[in-house]
Amino acid sequence: MNKGKGFIDGLRDGIPICMGYLAVSFAFGIAASEKGLSTIQAVVMSFTNVTSAGQYASLDSIRDNVSLLEMALLQLIINLRYLLMSTALTQKLDQKTSILHRMGIAYGVTDEIFAMSVLVKGQLSPFYSYGLIAVSLAGWTFGTFLGAFAGQVLPTLVIACLGLAIYGMFIAIIIPPARERKSVMAVVAASMLLSLVLTFLPEDFRLSSGMRIIVITLIVSAAAAFLAPIPDEDKEGRDA
Repeated sequence: MNKGKGFIDGLRDGIPICMGYLAVSFAFGIAASEKGLSTIQAVVMSFTNVTSAGQYASLDSIRDNVSLLEMALLQLIINLRYLLMSTALTQKLDQKTSILHRMGIAYGVTDEIFAMSVLVKGQLSPFYSYGLIAVSLAGWTFGTFLGAFAGQVLPTLVIACLGLAIYGMFIAIIIPPARERKSVMAVVAASMLLSLVLTFLPEDFRLSSGMRIIVITLIVSAAAAFLAPIPDEDKEGRDA
């Protein structure tokens, strides 16, 4: 694929992602402003992280002034799926693709960009990925700017109402699969219950917000993997 054409194709295909990111990152910008981050701090966070769940989870940790080690562990647990996605995308790259190109692609891997990348027929051009990343990142950072700026100038009551949008986003993500699969519903319910228990522990045993997320993720995901593993499709096919 021609480099210029690949980049333009990536820009075109990334426009729907950009539009979706504008709304989600606006909600994040509002939440960041509520937690005390300045507009520039929120924008830099979005530009360097590009992860809604990771960024949102870090807000309370930043407010609580947790250690860098805890913050790093929190982000590792939440964003571990991006490591798997990046590894999968290497199978679509030319073996001669340089390490710098591979690092550039990995920087911009998100759920939506990964989905678009795996649908590419044949080999994945780094320049197509750069097009996807450029337009998507523009939406993500600009939406964050708008939300954080709005959080500095709008009345408190309006900000409180807009701050609910981030919770609506996460609810919209988990409800459809939870309705289709009982195992997902059980994971959601168990996570909520464990979060409630850890939040109201006696003060001497209370964990920071980041550590609660780490503990809940490890316990619930491990239990789900053991009690409700995803069927091995390849094995089922061989048995059939």
